[in-house]
Amino acid sequence: MTAESVQEPRSAAQCAAVPSAVLDGPVSHAISRVSRLHRIAAGRVLRDLGLHPGQEFLMMHLWDSGAVRQSELIKAVGLDPSTVTKMLQRLELSGHVRRRPDPSDRRASLVEATDASCGLLVEVRRAWGELERQTLDGLDAAERAELARLLGKVEATLCTEVARGAGAECDAAAYKSPGDC
Repeated sequence: MTAESVQEPRSAAQCAAVPSAVLDGPVSHAISRVSRLHRIAAGRVLRDLGLHPGQEFLMMHLWDSGAVRQSELIKAVGLDPSTVTKMLQRLELSGHVRRRPDPSDRRASLVEATDASCGLLVEVRRAWGELERQTLDGLDAAERAELARLLGKVEATLCTEVARGAGAECDAAAYKSPGDC
């Protein structure tokens, strides 16, 4: 039995022809499509909080780690420095973060979550719970566990490849549970 024969029926919008260039990479193509749709769904649940997708990852890191150098934050979230700078500017304007000179090195900046952002932590957790519900709605508990297990294996493999090729780190996806706010 092939994968195609066990797939759920797809809507007309989903049945667009698969580009011939992805015929040797159907799983990669599926991951790409799912990632795009997941980001759109994340944007919808975060919009009401005044956040753009990705900003919650910065906040998660700050809630867990406390004040960190901006350069460390950039490394932790694995984004381009200019992207992080723009995110921080928006989060600072909204009162969720503050930047200050690092007392041990005045050339460096420390970034920290504000006390006012503690309420946002609760809302981000709620939003991520809603996103999880939307994402996994059609799966039973065993399927959810299996999907998490398989995605973990895929992530570990990709992290190894990324680290081998560019020396990049894969810590950005590994967040601890939220700290005290």
